[in-house]
Amino acid sequence: MSTGGGREAQLKHTGLRPGWTTGACATAATTAAYTALLTGDFPDPVTITLPKGQTPSFALTAESLTGDSAMAAVVKDAGDDPDVTHGAVIRSTVRLLPPGSGVVFRAGEGVGTVTLPGLPLEVGEPAINPVPRRLMREHVAEAAAAHGGTGDVEVTISVDHGAEIARSTWNPRIGILGGLSILGTTGVVVPYSCSAWIDSIRRGVDVARAGGLTHVAGCTGSTSERTVTRLYDLPDIALLDMGDFAGAVLKYVRRHPVDRLTICGGFAKLSKLAAGHLDLHSARSQVDKGFLADLARTGGAPAALAEEIAAANTGLAALRLCEAAGVPLGDLVAARARDEALAVLRGAPVTVDVVAIDRAGVVVGRSAPAGPAGP
Repeated sequence: MSTGGGREAQLKHTGLRPGWTTGACATAATTAAYTALLTGDFPDPVTITLPKGQTPSFALTAESLTGDSAMAAVVKDAGDDPDVTHGAVIRSTVRLLPPGSGVVFRAGEGVGTVTLPGLPLEVGEPAINPVPRRLMREHVAEAAAAHGGTGDVEVTISVDHGAEIARSTWNPRIGILGGLSILGTTGVVVPYSCSAWIDSIRRGVDVARAGGLTHVAGCTGSTSERTVTRLYDLPDIALLDMGDFAGAVLKYVRRHPVDRLTICGGFAKLSKLAAGHLDLHSARSQVDKGFLADLARTGGAPAALAEEIAAANTGLAALRLCEAAGVPLGDLVAARARDEALAVLRGAPVTVDVVAIDRAGVVVGRSAPAGPAGP
């Protein structure tokens, strides 16, 4: 029964078509391949059961059966989500193993391997996350029960061109090398839910903490990453690509603290955080020039300048007006954004500082570090 909220409500509201995760696709391919090993025939389409009870069917795009192994492949359909893996071919090669072996997972071509601690998998393991592994084990067991198998198999998951696609993901940053991760906790991709990005932020914090780092930086993009690297000489695994999701970083760090968090981003985005917005996307929050005018007044801006700021076309234009007048609007925004971040952290033992930059990466505002007791 629908609760009227969550993913179902989001889909109903947007009218967008959901898709299936790489984990769901890998489960479907594995089910088809193992069934073929036991029966000689590939179910096509192959139907699986997801954690919340959905039973999607997947058409096979390739299949082969030779001796003690079988391969089946499906094309990932991400629905209306702008997922980099949309259209990727997910393959599962299933090979029979001696009784008692259980289900053994391998990374094939285009699937990454974990090389750093802090992820929900041990170093050296294929980047096939726990829920997809559980789904595949369950479906292997069901096929074995239905067709007289033992359920002892080696499952090798591969993704065509996965290594190339992975360059557009967080995997290299968090130590997953060689390809993509096989992901998904529900099996369903909700369009524009941004859950994958937020999950990658959480995994980034986990990897940094597991690596013993005490200072991480939430960055809105590559320019801000370069800036904090220059300012603090941070390693790659300390850099969290938070994009527009400042709230996701702060809420996760609140529950999993690090000694110091630097937030670095464009002046306009950070002015939204300063005004209390935790989602900095242009579709969900706007630069409030009236807020900037009020903030500038606290820094000594006269009434005439405040009026110009309120009427400015962009946040950057407001900043330039203040720079010309000697009003430190950049520093004021950074300090207020820091204070908003501390409010979200709710007393967690984290020291925060904020760095605001322009599009060229020039620092235009900076706050002093402050912890839960204040500056």
